[in-house]
Amino acid sequence: MDLLSLIPSAGNFVFTVGAFVLALSIIVTVHEYGHYIVGRWSGIKAEVFSIGFGPVLVSRTDRHGTQWQIAALPLGGYVRFMGDASASSARPSPEVAGMDQDTRRHTMHGAPLWARTATVAAGPLFNFALAILVFAALSLVRGVALEPPTVGSLADLPQGMAERSALAPGDTILALNGMPTPDYTRFYEVVATLPTDAAPVYTVRRDGVERDVTGPYPFPPIVGTVQPRTAAAEAGLRPGDVVLAIQGEPINAFRQLQARVAETGGQPVTVSIWRAGETMEFDLTPKSMDLPMSDGSFQTRWLIGMTGALAFESATRMPGPVEALGEGVGQLGFILQSSLSALYHMVTGAISSCNLSGPIGIAESSGAAASQGLETFIWFIAVLSAAVGLLNLFPIPVLDGGHLVFYLYEGITGRPPSDRAMRFLTAVGLAMLLGLMAFALTNDLVCP
Repeated sequence: MDLLSLIPSAGNFVFTVGAFVLALSIIVTVHEYGHYIVGRWSGIKAEVFSIGFGPVLVSRTDRHGTQWQIAALPLGGYVRFMGDASASSARPSPEVAGMDQDTRRHTMHGAPLWARTATVAAGPLFNFALAILVFAALSLVRGVALEPPTVGSLADLPQGMAERSALAPGDTILALNGMPTPDYTRFYEVVATLPTDAAPVYTVRRDGVERDVTGPYPFPPIVGTVQPRTAAAEAGLRPGDVVLAIQGEPINAFRQLQARVAETGGQPVTVSIWRAGETMEFDLTPKSMDLPMSDGSFQTRWLIGMTGALAFESATRMPGPVEALGEGVGQLGFILQSSLSALYHMVTGAISSCNLSGPIGIAESSGAAASQGLETFIWFIAVLSAAVGLLNLFPIPVLDGGHLVFYLYEGITGRPPSDRAMRFLTAVGLAMLLGLMAFALTNDLVCP
């Protein structure tokens, strides 16, 4: 990767960095607030709550005696509890030894094991809670698709695709070419069997009457979303674009586009795009990407980095709070499962280690998500929050997961690890973390 390509213009660079700092600050604030509030509920006094490191820019002290501050380097944050030798809470300060029992109880190192465990675990758990709440809120905003599939509005299509459609908003789709579609699962299964060179027949219920109408292929080559750091994003494709042809060959369905790209072997392709009545061409070079499968495995394919969309916007209904939270939990579970599976497959060599992004890659993704709108950016923050929570649970000293392993040892043996062991393991953990960061940063610079 050309380093200069990361900063194509001063405006883009500032926008990307700003989006990254904003996303990271929100996630860090939620994470550290989890430590702070559960610690306070557990009787552990917080002396400093800091967003950022280095020189303090602004601060105030609340009635509980905690100094809330924003520091100059916005790349993280910390809570320093009373009696901590450092922001990591790894070792007590020398003053703790001279404290009376009641005062020691309000330090991290003098609190009961349950209080320390709850306080440390709260950071990642608050990250997970943020992700669930954001996904649930987005579910409430977007709504849940009605079943059987129902037309909300028709997509803007070029001549040739649009003129074949006799669908109308409010139509309930009962069947395609005579094959019933009672829900979206069956609808997608039927779509996969349809020929792409003929307009399918939709059996719909309209105004209480069933009728057969013709319509476009249900998944025409419409750009639904553009994924960050892909050929489509770099070329400037936008949601709503319609692909008319690839390498001069007309296409009628999104799956045709997928097949043609897969056949390229990574060679550049020219795509003809229809956008709001105008036709334009883009040259794209597919990238090899590892896609998670439903069974936990990965499939490596050549992709240009966009998803398809239906020929119509689905009509939706408002989900209830419990259903929305269920959607949020389900999405969090998918992210955690996919992340762990990806890590396992990278370690075993089954997929490329380039799937691990560092700060530059995450910053690029932040800027790309923000450029696609507020909803996409908020969704990205939720995904990143889930990833940060998972990372912090890894059993590496200096991370929350490492502290929890120490507490588990203490709970089993009845005593904490020795100071010598703590110093050694903390040094090893810091080296591992710095090594991982260096490896990820190298990926940002050398991976295609």
